[in-house]
Amino acid sequence: MKPLILDGKTLSQKIREELKAEVESIVSSGGRRPGLAVVLVGDDPASEVYVKNKINACKRVGIESFFYKLERSTLTEELLEVIAELNAREEVDGILVQLPLPSQIDQREVILAISPEKDVDGFHPENMGKLVASMEDGFIPCTPLGIDLLLSHYGIDVKGKDVVIVGAGFIVGRPLSLLMLWRDATVTVCHIHTKDLKKHTLGADILISATGVPGLIKSDMVREGAVVVDVGITKVDGRIVGDVDFEAVKEKVSAITPVPGGVGPMTVTGLLMNTMKAYRRRTRSHSTSMMKP
Repeated sequence: MKPLILDGKTLSQKIREELKAEVESIVSSGGRRPGLAVVLVGDDPASEVYVKNKINACKRVGIESFFYKLERSTLTEELLEVIAELNAREEVDGILVQLPLPSQIDQREVILAISPEKDVDGFHPENMGKLVASMEDGFIPCTPLGIDLLLSHYGIDVKGKDVVIVGAGFIVGRPLSLLMLWRDATVTVCHIHTKDLKKHTLGADILISATGVPGLIKSDMVREGAVVVDVGITKVDGRIVGDVDFEAVKEKVSAITPVPGGVGPMTVTGLLMNTMKAYRRRTRSHSTSMMKP
């Protein structure tokens, strides 16, 4: 039996068309365009590609983007000044500072400086806290949000399932584990210090790998009929590959994401959705305050 291919590219196009229609409706009614500020520090090639993709995605759905390119030598205090300016700008609904940052910048200070109302990456402690508390009004980090949307679209219910996440990173693994708990899954998080990784992965109903280690997940690490979500994106010999040995693993699973074309497009779509959510909340809040005597 052929596995179900979890096509993030097609789903993301559908969601983006819906967002585009919403933006067009807003503008035709006399409203301002939603706005996303994107800050890139340095000239890391991968980060430049990611930022370009995000700006192009904004353009296609009608979200205005404000791009800030800072020198690699930028200090924490200088970046904080830019963030303070963006926090104050009315036309900026979301702020994204592309990670990772150069080593001289205090990443924690940067994350704390972004207004929680504009934190469309979902990394501010206030938004992380809302994720812990299963509160709908926070921002879910973009990749976990994209994975959640993808599984839901294909009717894969995580409730009561054994979900094993390989990778405990701040951007994907940790917030994804909280989101899966929110969805009533039984969650195991594996990381570099986990003993006998294979033992854990073989017990997964849903296996999600987010390590950036090409080919880490082999066929003998996955049980028959499991669902496999591959978050890894690595360039090897000019090809984009994931954490999962796709060709071997697909022979025994019920569903699997391709790389590219699986989680990647959904991550960018998650960012667009969070930006629109920020816009709706801010414009609604502004309208309400204007009505008060």
